[in-house]
Amino acid sequence: MTANPSTPSQAMQSYVSGVSELPLMGQTIGDCFDATVARYPQRDALISRHQGLRYTWRELQAVVDRTARALLAIGVTKGERVGIWAPNCAEWAITQFATAKIGAVLVNINPSYRTHELEYALNQSGASTLVLQGAFKASNYVDMLSELAPEIATASPTNFSSKRLANLSRVICLDAQRAQPGMLTWDALLERAGEVDAASLAELQATLQFDEPINIQYTSGTTGTPKGATLSHHNILNNGLFVAERINLTCEDRMVIPVPLYHCFGMVMGNLGCMTHGAAMIYPGDGFDPLATLQAVSEERATALYGVPTMFIAELEHPEFESFDLGSLRTGIMAGSICPIEVMRQVIDKMHMKEVSICYGMTETSPVSLQTQTDAPLDKRVTTVGTIHPHTEVKLIDPGTGAVVPRGEKGELCTRGYSVMLGYWENPEATNKSIDDAGWMHTGDLAVMDEEGYVAIVGRIKDMIIRGGENIYPREIEDFLYTHPAISDVQVIGVPDEKYGEAVMAWVKLIDGETLDEEGLRDFCQDKIAHFKVPRYVKFVDVFPMTVTGKIQKYKMREEATHELGL
Repeated sequence: MTANPSTPSQAMQSYVSGVSELPLMGQTIGDCFDATVARYPQRDALISRHQGLRYTWRELQAVVDRTARALLAIGVTKGERVGIWAPNCAEWAITQFATAKIGAVLVNINPSYRTHELEYALNQSGASTLVLQGAFKASNYVDMLSELAPEIATASPTNFSSKRLANLSRVICLDAQRAQPGMLTWDALLERAGEVDAASLAELQATLQFDEPINIQYTSGTTGTPKGATLSHHNILNNGLFVAERINLTCEDRMVIPVPLYHCFGMVMGNLGCMTHGAAMIYPGDGFDPLATLQAVSEERATALYGVPTMFIAELEHPEFESFDLGSLRTGIMAGSICPIEVMRQVIDKMHMKEVSICYGMTETSPVSLQTQTDAPLDKRVTTVGTIHPHTEVKLIDPGTGAVVPRGEKGELCTRGYSVMLGYWENPEATNKSIDDAGWMHTGDLAVMDEEGYVAIVGRIKDMIIRGGENIYPREIEDFLYTHPAISDVQVIGVPDEKYGEAVMAWVKLIDGETLDEEGLRDFCQDKIAHFKVPRYVKFVDVFPMTVTGKIQKYKMREEATHELGL
């Protein structure tokens, strides 16, 4: 795949379009799944190590079809929303493929959600059915659902209704020991499959169209309530295909997936990327654990590994790291945030991932728009998020005028193509704010495009600090402070200031054993960066607030700092 050829005048603009000899797939997920099974029936499809479950593609098809027929038997129909609230497990993937086969819209619910967030997601999506784990880590899902719907303690599984969760009528619990009377257990669900024959499922599957919605994912949003990005078969099936294509995935590959399935990284780049190529999906545990991940790679002879930079760091720093044979690894994906160069070197050298790729995207674009090639130079893998994906376009625009900016200048990253979501579920106002009349998705990210078409993310428009009329980009200050020998990591935010509107604040994480104070940090900045960029406030921390997918939550940092400083 190469970017489009450009005329001399176009070459100066921050615009690229991706071309490919491989066409987009005009298939539903269910039809693609069945085609993969036909090609690779006896190859490993899904291995859930913590559950002791292993399926070939043919075996996985059997349980997926059985689950699909069971869902139809209990009354789930095409277009209904089916929520799934569980950590990584085989049933998550089975539910993903089963709902796709009957045209039910899977609603991904973050395993970290508490009652307020769960109530919002179920009601906003209008979910009729919920598949949930009994408990995970400190979260007791059954107790939380029971708090919202106490009726479940006395209802029968076929006659459940709730005042607060008005649309919810079916609950399926993966933990039979914790299931309430108003819940079906997973086994009890599967027993219902006999009520619907295979021909009826096939008949329904044949009516589905690839442009229909099949997935709702709630964005973690920095302000307001989460928005449900609504994605079609076409969106996520093709994105999974082309992400996997760029890391040269084949049916011979075995991919360890420690990233959460509720997020695009797991269910699209992982599950669908493997499914389109007939590769094996390997879940090392229900949540990320560096030891379990290393064991999975070694014992399953994995060739590919996914993760955010912090996951790779935890694996590399594990005291037992040297005892594992990781020589089978070849490729993988690191995404979620920029990777430090030394970490990238170690991933390539010590973990043998010479073809590791960097991705950029967002839930609303299914998710990937940009990705490095497997042979990209090291500096491009640590300073950029790669080049344009096939069948998509990217342009960088002046946020004020909307004009495309020249190469080398900062602009808001906009993307267009098959990957752009159908919209936010039941939220046309938010949709219209994000997708313009020409079909461009406005990401809110500030980026720079070089002459070769590589794109570097330099910050968020909302993160930009305006101090007394000066536009300050936090990434510039962060990059400078990273050069201090005592600093391990740093995040820069804007906080309220009566005189200037906003003031600069740095949250600093020190290297173990190193010392630094506020005065020392400011002295380091003196005469090296403009005075208005020197942090007025400094906070030394051990960790940053972060999403489960490894993204720094600067809005939480701003809220905490504003409160602590009394601003």
